[in-house]
Amino acid sequence: MSILSPNSHLLYRELHHRDLQQPQQPNWSNGCCSNLTKTCGFGFDRIKFDQSKRIVKRDCKAAAFWDLSRPAFVEMEPITDSDHLDIILEKAKQASQPILIDWMATWCRKCIYLKPKLEKLAAEYDTKLKIYYVDVNKVPQTLVKRGKISKMPTIQLWKDGEMKAEVIGGHKAWLVIEEVREMIKNFV
Repeated sequence: MSILSPNSHLLYRELHHRDLQQPQQPNWSNGCCSNLTKTCGFGFDRIKFDQSKRIVKRDCKAAAFWDLSRPAFVEMEPITDSDHLDIILEKAKQASQPILIDWMATWCRKCIYLKPKLEKLAAEYDTKLKIYYVDVNKVPQTLVKRGKISKMPTIQLWKDGEMKAEVIGGHKAWLVIEEVREMIKNFV
């Protein structure tokens, strides 16, 4: 059985049918049949009880793994110019919701590696904040100067129309994500 399946229904069906197809085999010892079951004194079988607990735990883990109610990632929206940034900041201010802006460039390898991880992070905080990106090569330089960017990638948290904190990501992507997560916890 493969652990990764095209969708959750196939995984559930595969797990469920496997349990139905494996009958309980008797244990033969000294010429007689004994199942070697421990009873708890309450009239139920301890081994069957433990097996059912394991099955329930496994099914819960599989359901949690394939939780389809939450998106796996949220695609970041681009910011194209200063007016667009002003509109986004005003909407965020009215909703009293912070935003994250990833200042990146298409030539920056670390920026490219970081983008999918930020999209997964956006799915975690889907209702609490929005994440945008600015490709510094495709926008006017007035926007880049407004963001006060010194290195690539730079992730900034903006709240109430002001930049509150930033993480400059010149190191490993998972470390940058942890720093961004801490920054989000401080302001959300």
